[in-house]
Amino acid sequence: MIAAAITGIAGQLNQSLRRSFKVGEDLVVVSNLTEPDGNLVSQVSNKLALFLVNLEKDTLPYRPSALSHANMGRAGLSQAPVHLNLMLMFAATFSGTNYPEALKFISHTIGFFQSRPLFDHQNTPELDPRIDKLMLDIENLGISDLSNLWGILGGKYMPSVLYRMRMVAIDSGQLSGQAPYVSQPQAGVSA
Repeated sequence: MIAAAITGIAGQLNQSLRRSFKVGEDLVVVSNLTEPDGNLVSQVSNKLALFLVNLEKDTLPYRPSALSHANMGRAGLSQAPVHLNLMLMFAATFSGTNYPEALKFISHTIGFFQSRPLFDHQNTPELDPRIDKLMLDIENLGISDLSNLWGILGGKYMPSVLYRMRMVAIDSGQLSGQAPYVSQPQAGVSA
């Protein structure tokens, strides 16, 4: 589900960048920035790298989905889905004389998500059917937090923007038990 959400967003941004910059190749790459040895991943050079920075459980209350399928006077019990927020970094990996391209890509990314902060099945028919909707909000990081983040990432700062993607739900769909099913009496029916 996490991979489907991230690659789906990358695909939408890729379409927008290809149209704007009139190119046929993908400009957004879902990838780490660096290899375990510290070298830059080769496929991200002169691209916009999209990678997961953090996962956090969304703490907003949701409708419990404890009861499901009623069958012969019993209802199946299941756990409520886990709703996650994904912290996504978009980093433009252009250097030297291509540095202005990095600024263009970051500007385009911010403009794209500003004009389209919500992805659902109406405006994104190719969105994975297991995903109801995705909302992206830009995250502000102070210089100290930004420095710490890039230190953890093991790289030197590149023009980048951090987004919080809300509402990735993980639901195993497994039943955890059964309970007696009690139906509501119908109006006008006496016992």
